[in-house]
Amino acid sequence: QVQLVESGGGLVQPGESLRLTCVTSGFTFENYHMRWYRQVPGEEREQLIAISIAATEFNVHDSVKGRFTISRDNAKSTLYLQMNSLKPEDTAVYSCHARVRDIDYWGAGTLVIVSS
Repeated sequence: QVQLVESGGGLVQPGESLRLTCVTSGFTFENYHMRWYRQVPGEEREQLIAISIAATEFNVHDSVKGRFTISRDNAKSTLYLQMNSLKPEDTAVYSCHARVRDIDYWGAGTLVIVSS
């Protein structure tokens, strides 16, 4: 079955960086576009950034342009999110996403807290 497992979240100060990891299994990772989402409690989940099969970024949310970068390692079936210049408003649960055979899958997420 399709599984997505995020890690790498934590508590950081404003201006610092974090790299999130999403390890996947149960599907042929290299054949699918992948996405990162985030959700603040009480708010809707929002898509942040996506990466194509050709490893090209697309659908980058304005709030993270120039600060967040998405990448993938097909040999490891793993997705990454490099987050730089973090701000308090980046505090959220971050989840990776894949749409496999017309079904949407998200991991459980990893919590990022940006606070001084």
